[in-house]
Amino acid sequence: MKEQSAAYRITDLEVSERPRERLAKVGPQALSTAELLAILLRVGVPGENAVQVGQRLLQELGGLSGIHRAEFDEVCKQHGIGTAKAAQIKAAIELGRRLLLESPEDRPAIHSPGDAASLLIYEMSALEQEELRIILLDVRNRVVDTVTLYRGSVSSSQVRVGELFKAAVRRNASSIIVVHNHPSGDPAPSPDDVALTRAIVQAGKLLDIDVLDHLVIGHGRWVSLKERGLGFGV
Repeated sequence: MKEQSAAYRITDLEVSERPRERLAKVGPQALSTAELLAILLRVGVPGENAVQVGQRLLQELGGLSGIHRAEFDEVCKQHGIGTAKAAQIKAAIELGRRLLLESPEDRPAIHSPGDAASLLIYEMSALEQEELRIILLDVRNRVVDTVTLYRGSVSSSQVRVGELFKAAVRRNASSIIVVHNHPSGDPAPSPDDVALTRAIVQAGKLLDIDVLDHLVIGHGRWVSLKERGLGFGV
């Protein structure tokens, strides 16, 4: 019996199922992440069309955030990717990140810990070392700026609390949200995180700058110390 030829091209799909055609018809929001990756990949490999390659890439690297965290060489080594496709994927992800930082007049208001986490989780969950950032907010809780203050060890003994408020005072911010990441991927707050939060909250009261929250970001997950009542007690 003659074996059926392996499907590996987008054109092997029905026209109504091809990602580019679907995007043109129903918009990018309706496409799966694998389909969006397939548009960048354009072609697949013997036995896999571009959508299937995209699905495999997501599975092997841990989703879109995993692709973002992966080193360029690691993406290149995935079967059917190579340097050109890896560059296209990394460039597309970086464009998405930069879009969040553009248009200051369109910057969002923070109404919940989830709003704050969504601003930074995409980028900070991919960091390989700890960073501490401050989200500066105006009187309407709209984002004024996000400032990176520390890279490396983020602990109550390493962080100078006064430094956290310099940018807030200079930019006339009404309140701040403290955010740092755990490169281990586990966002569970440590005793040091709680001690640091307590010191920051107390300093904010003296300066009349509200500390709305302290978020810890892991790999695709986050924890609000305010919601857990850690470091925000009277």
